[in-house]
Amino acid sequence: MQFDFTKIPHDQAYKLCVAAIVPRPVAWVVSQDREGRVNAAPYSFFNVFSDNPVVVGIGCSRRPQGSPKDTLANIEATGQFVVNLVSAPTAEQMNITAIDFPPGVNEIEEAGLTTAPSSKVRVPRIAESPVALECEVFQFVPTLGHTIVLGKVVAMEVRDDCVLDAAKYYLDTPKLDLVGRMHGRGWYARTTDRIEIHRIPLADWEARMK
Repeated sequence: MQFDFTKIPHDQAYKLCVAAIVPRPVAWVVSQDREGRVNAAPYSFFNVFSDNPVVVGIGCSRRPQGSPKDTLANIEATGQFVVNLVSAPTAEQMNITAIDFPPGVNEIEEAGLTTAPSSKVRVPRIAESPVALECEVFQFVPTLGHTIVLGKVVAMEVRDDCVLDAAKYYLDTPKLDLVGRMHGRGWYARTTDRIEIHRIPLADWEARMK
C-alpha cells in the first residue's frame, strides 16, 4: 500500500515513519541556559551524519503555542549541548527526564542522576551514561514542526571499561548496552540481539558470478 505524504496529514505521516524507522538511537540531551540552569531531555529523532567534522543531528519540536522547548531555547542561547547515550540500566531514569516538568525543575536531579564536567564545553554530561558527545552548534535547520539542530562533536567521553584499545580507538560496543526507540509509546529495543553480516568485496561478488 502506498501512502502519499503530499496528501495525508503530517501527523499521520509522522506516525507511519516512527512505526517503520526503528530502532532509533536516543539522544539524551543536556543543555544549559545563560544563567547556568541545566536541562535534560531525550530525543529519538537523532543520528550521526558526517565524519569530517563529526556532525550529529537532533530534531527538536516546539511547544503547541509555537515557543521553543527548553532544550532548543538553551542551545540557541549558548551554542552548546551534550548528547548522552542511553544504556539499559539508565533507561528508566531517561524516561523520568521526559516528564514535562515546569521550567526551573532540574530533570537530572528528579531522576536521581548526577552530572560530571565536560572537557570542551560548559554544559555538563550525565555521569551515569556510558557515552557522552560534547557538541557545539554547527547549523540550525528549521522546518514547520521541528528545528533540526546539527552539532559538531568536539569531544567524546566513554566509560573506561567500555574502551577496548584507546590507541586504536576500539570500543566494546556490546558492553555499552545501549537501547533504541521502537514503535509507539513506551517501546524500546536492546542492542544485545545482534546478527553479523559481512560486507562483500566487489572482487568476491564478481568471482561468484563466474
